Amino acid sequence: MNGLDWAVLIGYFGVMVAIGVWSHKRVDNVSDFFTAGGKMPWWLSGISHHMSGYSAVMFTGYAGIAYTYGVTSFITWSFPIALGIAIGSKLFAPRINRLRSRLHVASPLEYLKNRYNLKTQQALAWSGMLLKIVDVAAKWAAIATLLSVFTGVSLNQGILITGAITAVYCTIGGLWADALTELGQFIIQLLAGVSMFVAVVLKLNDKGIGFLGAWDEPALQGHGKPLVGPYGTVFLLAFLFIKLFEYNGGMLNQAQRYMATKTPHEAERSARLSAALWLIWPTVLFFPMWMSPLLVHAQKPDGSDSYGLMTEQLLPHGLLGLVVVGFFSHTMAMCSSDANAIAAVFTRDVAPVVSAKARAWNDRSGLIAARVTTVVFLGLSMAVATQINSPTFKDIITVVIKWVAGLMGPIAIPMMLGLLRPFRKSGPTAALTSWAAGLFAFWLVNYPINWEVDGGVPLQYQVSIPLAVSLILYILIGYVKPEDTPERDALIERINGGGDDDGEAAAVAVPARAGVADDVQDDVVGRQS
Repeated sequence: MNGLDWAVLIGYFGVMVAIGVWSHKRVDNVSDFFTAGGKMPWWLSGISHHMSGYSAVMFTGYAGIAYTYGVTSFITWSFPIALGIAIGSKLFAPRINRLRSRLHVASPLEYLKNRYNLKTQQALAWSGMLLKIVDVAAKWAAIATLLSVFTGVSLNQGILITGAITAVYCTIGGLWADALTELGQFIIQLLAGVSMFVAVVLKLNDKGIGFLGAWDEPALQGHGKPLVGPYGTVFLLAFLFIKLFEYNGGMLNQAQRYMATKTPHEAERSARLSAALWLIWPTVLFFPMWMSPLLVHAQKPDGSDSYGLMTEQLLPHGLLGLVVVGFFSHTMAMCSSDANAIAAVFTRDVAPVVSAKARAWNDRSGLIAARVTTVVFLGLSMAVATQINSPTFKDIITVVIKWVAGLMGPIAIPMMLGLLRPFRKSGPTAALTSWAAGLFAFWLVNYPINWEVDGGVPLQYQVSIPLAVSLILYILIGYVKPEDTPERDALIERINGGGDDDGEAAAVAVPARAGVADDVQDDVVGRQS
C-alpha cells in the first residue's frame, strides 16, 4: 500500500466514526440502542442482515477453500445460507419481530424466561455469549491477517486497530450506527468486488485463457465439482440446518435486524432481500478466488493468503486501498452487530439475574451499561483473537467451521424452535437436555473419539453430530415429557400471529425494565414473601 491506499483506508475509518456520531442523536434508550426502536426500513434491515453475516474470513479461510477445492466454497457456504434465510423469511422473521412488537423485549433471548424458565434462559445466554467471543475473535484474526499482507503490521497491531475503530462507532450509535455503516460498507464492497472481478477477467484474457476456458486448465481440474474433499453431502445438509437456525436469529445479531423493522411483514421482506443478496453477490466475490490457482501461488498451506496476494498483484494503488476497505467493511459489519447483540443479551438477560442494581436501571443507566458491555465484549474478543493461531484453535477456518458451526445447533435449537407451534410441548427439560447433550457430543467427537479414530473424525460429522443430537432430543423429550402449560401456549400464540400486527407495531418504546428484569424482580419478591 502507498499513500493513496492509506488515504482511502483512513477516509473510510473517518466516515464510519462520523456515522456513529450522527447515529448517537437517534439513541435515547435501550430500545433505540438494541432494536432501532422498531423504526428501521425493511430494505435497510435486509442489507444490514446481509452485511452482518460474513466477514474477512471469506477472503482468508473461504478463499483458501476456493483455492484448494473450487466451487464447493459457494455450494457448501453461501448457497445454504441463502436457502436457510429464504425458508426463515416465512418461518422465523415475522415471529422474531413480534417478540419486540408484542412482548416488548429488546433482546432475542428475553422471551425464553417465560417460554421455558430462568435456568434455561441463562444457560443459552451464557453459552451464546462465550461462543460469540470466539466467533468474533476469528473475524479479528482474519482481517489482521489480511492487513499484515498489505501493510506489514503485526497480527496483534491489526487486531487492535480494527477493534478500536469498531468500538468507537458501534458503542456510540448502537444498532442505528451498525445498520447505516453497513449500508455504506455494502456500497464500498460492491465497488471493490466488481473491481476485483474485472481485474481477474482481464488478467485471464492477457494469459490467453479466457473467461470460460479457465475451467479446462490443469490447475483447476476438479474445481468445478460441487462437493469435494471434506465438504460432502452430509456436511452440506448439516450446514443447511445450522445456517437455517444461525442466520435467522440463532447467532442473535441477525434476530435484531428482524426485530428492528416496523412490522412482521417488513421483517419478512428484509429476510427475502438478504436471501437474494446471499444467492447472487457471493458468486461475484468467489470468482476471483476460484481463478486464484491460475494467477498466484499461495504461501500458506491452507491457501488463506491467496486472495490477498492476488489483490496485490492485479490492482493499481487506490483500487488496492478500496479492496482493503472492502475487507474491513465485512469484518466491522459483523463484529459491530455481534457486539450490539451480546450487549443486549448481557444487559437485558444476564445482568438483572446476577445483580439487584441492574433490575433498577433506568433509561440512562441501562444505556450506559449497554455501551460499557459493548466495549468489554470487543476487548475480550480481541484478546482471544491473539490466540487464534495457537494449538487450541489451530487456524481461522477451523474456528469458523468446526467450533462455531458445531456449537451453533445446541444453542440455537431451543431458541428458534421454541417460537413455533409444533414444538409447544417441548419445555425446560427438552431445552436444557438437548443443549447439554449437544455440547457434550461436540466435545466427544472433537476430543476423546477424535483421538481414537485413525485420521480423526471427519469434519462433516464433527459439525453434524452435535446438531443431530440436540434436534432429536429436543423433539423426542417434548413428546415423552410434554411441558406445555396454558401460559406457555398463550405466549406461543402471541408470537405466531393473529391480531393487527401493523397496529401493534406502533407500540415502539421498550420499557427500561421490561421482560426478564421485571420477571426476576417478581421472582425475588415472591421468594421473600
